[in-house]
Amino acid sequence: MTHVTWRKLPTTPLMFVVLAVMWGTSFVAIEVGLEFFPTLTFAAIRYEAAGLLMLAYAVYSTDRWRPETRDELLATAIGAVFIIAAYHGLLYLGQTYVPGAIASIIISLSPILTAVFASSILSSDSLGKSGVFGLLAGFTGVVLVADPGTGILQSAQGLGIVLIFLGAISFALGSVLTRPLRTDLPVQSMQAWTMFGGGVVLHLWGLARGESIAAIEWAPLGIVSFLYLTLVSGAVAFMLYFELLDRLGPTELNLIGYVEPVVAALMSWVLLGHAIETSALVGFGAIFVGFAAMKKDALVGVATTVRRRIAA
Repeated sequence: MTHVTWRKLPTTPLMFVVLAVMWGTSFVAIEVGLEFFPTLTFAAIRYEAAGLLMLAYAVYSTDRWRPETRDELLATAIGAVFIIAAYHGLLYLGQTYVPGAIASIIISLSPILTAVFASSILSSDSLGKSGVFGLLAGFTGVVLVADPGTGILQSAQGLGIVLIFLGAISFALGSVLTRPLRTDLPVQSMQAWTMFGGGVVLHLWGLARGESIAAIEWAPLGIVSFLYLTLVSGAVAFMLYFELLDRLGPTELNLIGYVEPVVAALMSWVLLGHAIETSALVGFGAIFVGFAAMKKDALVGVATTVRRRIAA
């Protein structure tokens, strides 16, 4: 087995910020790229290319690069369909109607939805009173972002928000459905096949919608967007993610989902001139409060760990 050393990488907090920037700016990059690519085809070729890059990395860095057992094949299929294809397909379709910054706020609801599905599907997890409060706070946040006073069901932005919300549901459901499956496949290998398989599903979905690669406009800005999403927000970002997951654990790393909207909002304003309404900012705050209510015990543990690190 080939081991990759991370000793020359920056410290953990800096890596966390870098990953948040990579994934936060991806919402803006999607918004830019959609001007030049057919919607689902854009997502498809991004993940097919990123999956192949990750597969090469998995071959280099792990002792097993392909799924073999039934559970490994099933986990790969669930991830490809729910976490890559359905989630990103709905996200990209939604972003044809709403700015990337708004999309990132809706997606930040995913950890709350994951806890809800875990409580419903996995008997070992219980939502509890704090979980119910967190769920209500999260949904309140989405309502504030959607601003139903403008007629959400009749507006293009409303349709976009609904599509992105459905994408967040798909991501959360896929994350929970893979939990009971037993797999020893390295995460790099699993992610590679999930990305590539999801890209293929997106391609078929795009063809069913009448999309064609011939419709791509190979403009410099579109190419930059595609390369950024594939290489930076895709392959490189997931390598950082794997390292941070090992260093921090899932609860602390989940907090990155609440830094991404800040990055997305700032870059959307700087690069595209999009300002976020106050109601959307309040909605984002409500979503974060919901997450904090659901994960209060884990967050207390994270805060204690951080204080100990600082003291040391």
